[in-house]
Amino acid sequence: MPVEQRWSTAQVEALAPDPASLRNARVVTGQFTTTGLIGDVLWGVCRGYQVAADLSGPAFKCSCPSRKIPCKHVLGLLLHWSSSGAGAAEAPEFVTRWVAARAARTSRSPAAAPDPVAAAKRAQGRADRVAGGMTELRRWLDDQVEQGLAAAGRSGPAAFEAMAARLVDAQAPGAAGAVRRLGSIAGIGPQWADRLLGELALLRLLVSGHAHLGTLDPGLAATVRSRIGFPTSAEEVLAGPKVTDRWQVLGQVEVDDGALTSRRTWLHGSGSDRFALVLSFAAPGQPLPADLVPGTAFRGDLCFYPGSVPLRALVAERTSAAEPFGSPDGAGPVRAALSRWSALLAAEPWRSDAPVLLSGVRPSGAHLVDAAGDALPLAPGHREPWWLLAGAGAAPAAVAAEWSPAGLRPLAAWADGAFVPAAPPIPDPSASRDPELPPELLTAALVGTGRRPWSGHAVQVGPLSADLGSPVPESPAAALLEAAAVALTCRRAGVAPESGRAPMAAAPAETVAPRPAAASARLAQILGGGAPGGGHNEQELLAQWLAAGAGRGGTVPPAILPALLAAGRRNISVRADLAKVAGRRGAWLAGQRADWRWLLSEAPAGTGVTNEVAGEWATAGSAERLGLLAALRRIDPDQARALVESTWAEESSENRARFLGAFGPGLSLRDEPLLERALDDRRKEVREAALELLRNLPGAALGRRMAERAHAAVRFDGAGRLSVEPPAELDRDLRRDGVGAAPVRGVGAGAWLLEEVVAGTPLDTWTDLDPRGWLDAAGGHDWAAPLLHGWAKAAVVQRDPRWATALLGSDAGRLREAVRWDLHLVLPPDRLARLAADALRAEDGTAQRLLALHPGPWPDGLSVAVLETVEHRARVDRHTWQLGELCRAAGLAMPPEYADLTGRLATLLDQAVDPARVRPVAELARTLTFRLEMFQELS
Repeated sequence: MPVEQRWSTAQVEALAPDPASLRNARVVTGQFTTTGLIGDVLWGVCRGYQVAADLSGPAFKCSCPSRKIPCKHVLGLLLHWSSSGAGAAEAPEFVTRWVAARAARTSRSPAAAPDPVAAAKRAQGRADRVAGGMTELRRWLDDQVEQGLAAAGRSGPAAFEAMAARLVDAQAPGAAGAVRRLGSIAGIGPQWADRLLGELALLRLLVSGHAHLGTLDPGLAATVRSRIGFPTSAEEVLAGPKVTDRWQVLGQVEVDDGALTSRRTWLHGSGSDRFALVLSFAAPGQPLPADLVPGTAFRGDLCFYPGSVPLRALVAERTSAAEPFGSPDGAGPVRAALSRWSALLAAEPWRSDAPVLLSGVRPSGAHLVDAAGDALPLAPGHREPWWLLAGAGAAPAAVAAEWSPAGLRPLAAWADGAFVPAAPPIPDPSASRDPELPPELLTAALVGTGRRPWSGHAVQVGPLSADLGSPVPESPAAALLEAAAVALTCRRAGVAPESGRAPMAAAPAETVAPRPAAASARLAQILGGGAPGGGHNEQELLAQWLAAGAGRGGTVPPAILPALLAAGRRNISVRADLAKVAGRRGAWLAGQRADWRWLLSEAPAGTGVTNEVAGEWATAGSAERLGLLAALRRIDPDQARALVESTWAEESSENRARFLGAFGPGLSLRDEPLLERALDDRRKEVREAALELLRNLPGAALGRRMAERAHAAVRFDGAGRLSVEPPAELDRDLRRDGVGAAPVRGVGAGAWLLEEVVAGTPLDTWTDLDPRGWLDAAGGHDWAAPLLHGWAKAAVVQRDPRWATALLGSDAGRLREAVRWDLHLVLPPDRLARLAADALRAEDGTAQRLLALHPGPWPDGLSVAVLETVEHRARVDRHTWQLGELCRAAGLAMPPEYADLTGRLATLLDQAVDPARVRPVAELARTLTFRLEMFQELS
């Protein structure tokens, strides 16, 4: 049967015949050119040497001349597999021949029973090596305190690495890892000396436990052996007693240290009230097992690793399928959780964390408060629990977490029967940390017992005093480390909950029904990066989902809100639709965080967040005023304008420009006096904001002034000919009305003034002829260029499709490129689609740009033209990037009903062209299918 789980590094190191072989193995680990796994046989090629290891034996084979078993090449292969997994290469002949030979030998003779004498000899040899390492570690620990921790803080991690390497050689990998971690503490960060002394003390306690291993309780002895690094095989664990229960999967924590990805999965037994920890590991780029899904429960058997408080377990058997559960069993108040933690720490003082299940807790700043008013702090990285505020709305909820001296690390919550996974931690380097050890201990350790001996027998730990008795210490350093271990354990085990913290007020009840579960799951998939096509597609697919969702009504699940609000903060184009599906919970959540307050300005009337705008204006800051103004413009534009006028003189120019930018909704001639006043502002950005509004305000005096100038400059004479006389000069009034002094390169001053005056004139004032007639009249005139450009710019600003169609129909070639392409944005979608289809069939280079301008969905004629072009390019084009660009554009704008046709096209091409050209077409079909399912779910 193939091996199911890779060995740990400690398991591999335990096979080393001597420290030299292990050191040499680390050198050759990265020299394997090919590796593979066939059944239980791991093989590889290292610098020409043929290496294999039968993991079920274990048994080893190597073509090198070494007489050591296993040799450095075999150990290197196992270390490589432990850290990076095996390759997928086909097994060469030397492997298959060896496997066949071993199988033949096994079939000829029954398997020999393991030699108990040899096994005992090997075990005794390792025990002796570990004992030597522990003795050296004890001396090293005492030396650190005797010399003073101040010196260790200055020396860096080298001294810790040297001691860790010695422990690896002594086959004590667990203790080696603990020593190596000390190098990342010494001299680094706040309270480093307090943390370092605490870890040194716990290591000294571990050394003492090893020295008395034969007299310890079997469970505690197993814990000590495990902490040192003695492995317990899965077979041994599964052969032990089984605990049958209904196991609820509370949550998971993944840690990626670059060399290995590990996952901690916490379970809780409904009947036994036992917690269980399942560990899994994967090499970089490899998936972790997905058999334990948080928020689900199953019936089955677990086998626990031996220990003083067994927590780590293996799933031995499942007797039922996994099903969601509404709330975890066994949740309790804060004090019960701390009592359980204290009992755990008394039995296993080396533990740094433990699972807790809290019932009915609510956020209060960076704390969780239960119904009795007892509070526990959240750990750094988790102190802003937006995921919990969104999911529970500050109502009482059950929370699963890991408790550590730094605080709670939440795993998940259950609110109203819904499972809400915790968000990943956010780095928080500024988080403060309180010292855990008495100052007299820390002072003595920093100076060093060699300079200032320490002989105390009692230490003060908070309000308590711990009496150490009067044992005969090995040295002052040993006595200090013993006292520190007692003090640290007492401090951690005796932690008490905080009181006097008021929980947050709950969010208002939602009044709108939620969207269907399938549609909400699709939205979560988009926000989580699971949509086809990468980041660009995700933004467009999010916009399409929100537009469709807003049109159909309903709210999104509360747990999605933090990710959704973060997306709206980055992409302002989706905010209006987002506000319609965020509901009252979304508006409440946005009010708690400054960079989400934009939602308040987008929230539709009736959500209860815009009724007190006027009263808040006087005390609000500039950012809050902008949000209040945008909200009020939708409800009462006149009152909004009055608020701006009341503080206009005292506002900065930046604020004045931003406020005017919010005047779009409800714009009317009643706003004109304020906008005309803004035309005289000293700052350019304020004047430009006012001009943009006035140019789009029907009946505004600005339009009348510009029309008067334009019709004085352009008119028909008595014979019906066009007569043009540009403005003579750029006077003060023209400047005030938005005519700039710097013409486009190559355009004369008179032509520029004429172009700008015509551009600022309302197009509905050109009543003598229709657009086509005016263009014909100007066609052969000397001033045709400024007239055409003026009308084109006016069509863009005033969004006039009649003028845009006329200009692009006959005079597009005479327009500057930027102006010409701006006109395409004004065209009706069907006209733009015809232009794009014609360009595709003519293989015009502008086709891709025209497609990008079409807002979608594309009409059938354009969609068919695109599919024809896709097939043609896939068969004949040399440059696949052109095909890829076309498929990416089509995936977002083509009607999703073309998914089936596109999928059949991809299948047809797969049999005829290079796979690199099929890939974009298959991705197009996948995107269209995704959109088709998305819209079906929303409807």
